[in-house]
Amino acid sequence: MEKIKISTAQFEHKSGDKSYNLSIIEKLAGKAAKEGAQVIAFHECSITGYTFARKLSKGQMLDLAEIIPGGESIVKLKEIAEKFNITILAGLFEKDIEGNLFKAYVCVDKHGLVSKYRKLHPFINPYLTPGNEYCVFELHGWKCGILICYDNNIIENVRATALLGADIIFMPHVTMCTPSTRPGAGFVDAKLWENRETDPTSLRLEFDGVKGRDWLMKWLPARAYDNGVYVVFSNPIGMDDDQLKNGCSMIIDPFGDILAECRSFDDSFTSAVFNSEKLVRAGGYRYRKARRPELYRAIIGQEHQSDQHVIWLNDKKEQLRFHIGED
Repeated sequence: MEKIKISTAQFEHKSGDKSYNLSIIEKLAGKAAKEGAQVIAFHECSITGYTFARKLSKGQMLDLAEIIPGGESIVKLKEIAEKFNITILAGLFEKDIEGNLFKAYVCVDKHGLVSKYRKLHPFINPYLTPGNEYCVFELHGWKCGILICYDNNIIENVRATALLGADIIFMPHVTMCTPSTRPGAGFVDAKLWENRETDPTSLRLEFDGVKGRDWLMKWLPARAYDNGVYVVFSNPIGMDDDQLKNGCSMIIDPFGDILAECRSFDDSFTSAVFNSEKLVRAGGYRYRKARRPELYRAIIGQEHQSDQHVIWLNDKKEQLRFHIGED
């Protein structure tokens, strides 16, 4: 495989404002392409906005969601990709002809839709249907996979995607700075964002502390290291509805080392060159070859009812438990 240059972006999206969000995607994609990037990845629901969807009825969700690939946002992404000769990955809510709703993430190039993935573990709105399959596709000779936010917390999903051949896993998120049973977790005061120009230090301490980046570093590099894959992590910066998000979009190599990371409070991106030699030199490659599935095939594959509980959805009406295969 030839080397590939990929960018990961972060920006402050506007809830429900697809035109604005797509304009920022266009601006950042153009800048990345000018710097030689062949691919740019944006965060979960970067086209539609995210957290505000917890308040929407099914009718409102259907109005917001789009058919893929026929929807207007995919058409616009294709136009942007063709304009700058760059492949774009971005997220939105999807609906099908039967009225089912999904959390989708798409890869679009100048020819149109390359691949689509549906989040396996959605929770932001009770009318979302979980996806039921993994996604591996090719970009410039590289095998790529997609796992959205919570999907990456279930380690089997990352291993399965790697075993299906993924060299690169795109991990779009809207995460960090929310309450949890984890010590030190919690929301970050929106006033710190409002005062970011006069007091950037206080904001950065919160963003980089146990509420944010410190937590991310507990597990994200391990996903890359254990599986011997490149990870492209994308996350928004700024206000997402009434919650503040801390960005930290980054690219991690198969050794678990951070190659590039967004450290600005502005809408921005960062890029890295991917080298295929690292894929076979990394420990994760050797560990996968040394596996003995006969020891744990029956253990990992035993019957289990998926029970997903999200702590920060505090309102009882918003405490959602998704059971795979059930409404």
